[in-house]
Amino acid sequence: MKRLGTGIGWRPEIADAVEAMPGVDWVEAVAENLCPGHLPASLLRLRERGVTVVPHGVSLGLGGADRPDAGRLAALAERVEALGSPLVTEHIAFVRAGGPGTFSPRLEAGHLLPVPRTRDALDVLCENVRIAQEALPVPLAVENIAALFAWPGEELTEGQFLYELADRTGVRLLIDVANLHTNHVNNGEDPARALAELPLEALAYVHVAGGVERDGVWHDSHAHPVPAPVLDVLADLASRVTPPGVLLERDEDFPGPAELEGELAAIRAAVERGRTGSRDSARCSGRPTEERPAGEPVRRRLALDQTALLSALVAGTPAPEGFDRARLAVQTGALAAKRAGVVAKVAPELPEILGAAYRPAFLAYAGTRPMSGGYRRDALDFAAHLLEPGAPADARVRREVRAWWRERSGPVPRSRRPVVRLVRGVRRTVLGR
Repeated sequence: MKRLGTGIGWRPEIADAVEAMPGVDWVEAVAENLCPGHLPASLLRLRERGVTVVPHGVSLGLGGADRPDAGRLAALAERVEALGSPLVTEHIAFVRAGGPGTFSPRLEAGHLLPVPRTRDALDVLCENVRIAQEALPVPLAVENIAALFAWPGEELTEGQFLYELADRTGVRLLIDVANLHTNHVNNGEDPARALAELPLEALAYVHVAGGVERDGVWHDSHAHPVPAPVLDVLADLASRVTPPGVLLERDEDFPGPAELEGELAAIRAAVERGRTGSRDSARCSGRPTEERPAGEPVRRRLALDQTALLSALVAGTPAPEGFDRARLAVQTGALAAKRAGVVAKVAPELPEILGAAYRPAFLAYAGTRPMSGGYRRDALDFAAHLLEPGAPADARVRREVRAWWRERSGPVPRSRRPVVRLVRGVRRTVLGR
């Protein structure tokens, strides 16, 4: 495995700071935010300097009941090749559910949700990972996620689940120590036990990030400084194995370059602290085990379970039996808040038009309208909702939202020429659209 060194998550908001930052060996970029034919100039300059760029996917849903979508895999492979990356990463999570055979419309979470640590779910995940590995041109590494709640009736610990996944598929592991800390606070899981159970020789690299605790629940916000307990988990991991790479993630409330550099220094110090007390505890998983495909009944059971959970989180249906309803309520609020925040980024004109009314209006909309497509579709649907009869908006807001919706929803941009707009309007009227 290539030694990556110390890196930082590349985001447009801090692109200039990352370019100027000393000691950054590599960066990671969210794959879905990149267009292979039009890569950001900042990333191109970093590549020209020899800085490795790793695409980090968030939408495959490898832990879902469905097999990975061929189109999404092809898009991820295209980004790998455009960046010349040595590996690509994704998450052990499900992000959508519903559809044929589940008695529910297709639902999108807009977020990474935990997979039940059961034998059935593991069988499905292993098959999905193998499908992805065959479609991608470089090695795949998968990341453990943070969870606000736990599934009832789990059969494996997080370490056991990840160990068997790596053993059966040969997939690399991206270990997020901040997520281990999150699961410790929220679900009582011991990070040291998880690290002791992992096949650390399969480690691709490590994520480090900050979060915040509210009402006894830890939120993996990526918008706060890295706390000492997360650095302690990193030091524990570094005492067991030398990480090929360690990367700082920050997605919101970006601080100045000096603070980011200070966090990178703290990460290096934690790794060094772990090395001084290093111990050889990596477990050898040997060659990947022969894998049998997960049967369709297994996939169907998992589909029904995940659909029931996601429907409770985004559509207001009753919580499935065995779940902590208070925790599910926290997750519901977090999902709606994330939707509001991402839509504001995708369509910044909408918060500008609505002003202070944007957030309460969107949260009210989200409470009754589950997301069924991506965030761009969500923005268009929200705008259409604001234009429905009886929607609480004054004439100016409706006029500006209608103009925005027409500009974005058609197959071609809205023309600035009045004659062209008139012709298109007549055509829509005649065709009943």
